[in-house]
Amino acid sequence: MTDLAFTVTGVRADPYAAGPTLVFRLRITASGGTRVHALALRCQLRIEPARRDYGPAEAAALHDLFGDRSRWGGTLHPVQLAQVAVMVPGFTGETETDVVVPCSYDTDISAGRYLAALEDGEAPLLMLFSGTAFTGTGGFRVEPVPWNREASCRLPVAVWREMMEQHFPGCGWLRLPRDTMADLLAYRSRHALASWEETVRALLDAARAAEPPPRDPAWAGAVLPRATGRTAP
Repeated sequence: MTDLAFTVTGVRADPYAAGPTLVFRLRITASGGTRVHALALRCQLRIEPARRDYGPAEAAALHDLFGDRSRWGGTLHPVQLAQVAVMVPGFTGETETDVVVPCSYDTDISAGRYLAALEDGEAPLLMLFSGTAFTGTGGFRVEPVPWNREASCRLPVAVWREMMEQHFPGCGWLRLPRDTMADLLAYRSRHALASWEETVRALLDAARAAEPPPRDPAWAGAVLPRATGRTAP
């Protein structure tokens, strides 16, 4: 069986993609200079949160995912980021290819929430491989890619933030059920609001106006006696 080795040599954001997209550069090496006619890969990409340290602000932001820091010894489990398929053209010995990974800005998804919580540094990732290799010199053989093939890599937080800022400049992202969206759309249309920002602000202003004013404490407005003389020693 052909021995295949995988190494991630870099990661960048695709500036021309329609949505947030990471591009991982993958080096593939076939043992003994073997001829590989084609390689059908399945790549599972996951975050390994136990492989880095976290500051106080990051720990607070990750509380929903992993609980209190005192429990992290048993809660920092891997987080699924993506699963993609890659078709690698034929090569002999060694080649490099791009692994294109579409990303989500949905903070309801664990991976998005984790990456949004990081302030700087790098996010530790692990790429796991499986698939089928078509090899051979005279003809070709069909061989499975062993399930134990993997490659570690690190995603700079700056790359992630730059990518999200490019597609969602100065914005957050909120996912709502379809019926709630329909109600919001009807409210926006009914009040002739120009944008979703105006719609949400109008609802917030209406909620603030409906809130009862804060009650004054019992002593508010009371006239306190003036102290005109010296106190006794």
